[in-house]
Amino acid sequence: MAPRRTWRQRLLTLAAIIGPGLIVMVGDNDAGGVSTYAQAGQDYGYSLLWTLVLLIPVLIVNQEMVVRLGAVTGVGHARLITERFGRFWGWFSVGDLFVLNFLTIATEFIGVSLAGAYFGFSPYVVVPLAALILIAITVTGNFRRWERAMFVFLFASLLVLPLVVLSHPDPQAALKGFVMPGVQRGLTSDAALLIIAIVGTTVAPWQLFFQQSNVIDKRITPRWLDYEKADTIIGAFVVVIGAAAIMMASAAAFIGTKDFGHFDSALGIARGLASHITPIEGTIFALLLFDASIVGASAVTLATSYAFGDIFGLRHSLHRGFREAKLFYGSYSAMVAVAAAIVLIPQAPLGLITTAVQALAGTLLPSATVFLVLLCNDRAVLGPWVNKPWLNVVATIIVSALLLLSLVLVISTLFPSTNVTVLVIVL
Repeated sequence: MAPRRTWRQRLLTLAAIIGPGLIVMVGDNDAGGVSTYAQAGQDYGYSLLWTLVLLIPVLIVNQEMVVRLGAVTGVGHARLITERFGRFWGWFSVGDLFVLNFLTIATEFIGVSLAGAYFGFSPYVVVPLAALILIAITVTGNFRRWERAMFVFLFASLLVLPLVVLSHPDPQAALKGFVMPGVQRGLTSDAALLIIAIVGTTVAPWQLFFQQSNVIDKRITPRWLDYEKADTIIGAFVVVIGAAAIMMASAAAFIGTKDFGHFDSALGIARGLASHITPIEGTIFALLLFDASIVGASAVTLATSYAFGDIFGLRHSLHRGFREAKLFYGSYSAMVAVAAAIVLIPQAPLGLITTAVQALAGTLLPSATVFLVLLCNDRAVLGPWVNKPWLNVVATIIVSALLLLSLVLVISTLFPSTNVTVLVIVL
């Protein structure tokens, strides 16, 4: 059967294909992302909006490559790395990914806890409830059911629209922030680290593993490649629009107040929005934080379970029932349960967890992106679908920039007293 040709039929086909790209992108606006974008607005106003514009091509180029790998090969990212570069690099990628993703899942439950705290709920209620929701929507053995559940949470993320509208941001300041790179109050070490954090929370290693496997799980083949690319491009714009909305709402709320430049936590952002604008703003932000935490936790955990299935040769598909893929669903459920339990431990080192996530992301992202470019130039893997020369130039620039930022992030995380501005200039 040939692909549908009329515009109406093409839109219907896109509606059927859309999913992996949108989910991976919106999942990237997770608890850490929401907190980082809100911090940028509270501490630096509208002046960092330009960073989001620069990330659009990075997201599209990176994720378009894994879309091709998944649709053409029908093989997960971890398995491809193992087969083409050896078991050592396969195990390295999955081992590092597991530790990083597990800690990231814990940060998602921190987001759930903070969102619950805004409404006066105990973390001992909301965190287990969130864990049960995540497990319930995934272990059904029905891909479509899982996808529909994710679409419900994706729809809830549209709350960013009333969030930014009700905050009444300054349109001139926002436009300047988008088109004129700069940093309010100058480029300090803290500002440089926040810019790197914006990049790090928007371009994450787990995205590569998740989307490639999810494309396969949705049974997307080269015939439907253009539609999945469109799905990815739409997702990239959605995630950047959402991030910009959060940043602008935060800037509008805190500029000119005593809290400007003094970010504390996502809970502080919610309370500040309620105090400086209207109580409904705080409610919307807290709901967004909860929603982002659920979507992020689902995608990150699933990316890890997919990678486990690849490396161990296990059945790993949402189309399979629990009895057919016990280890796949078991690993998913175990990661969710243990990460949730860690967050509930009194005096748990939550700050250390966040720091570890940043450092590990800095070690995995460069290797993951290098492998990605190499795989997409391997004719034995992709045949005629290998990268075009111009795409290799763009990808090389992106990989080089990510390598630089990752190196700065790792050094500054391990040695907090480092002058980040000087370090960037030296490198």
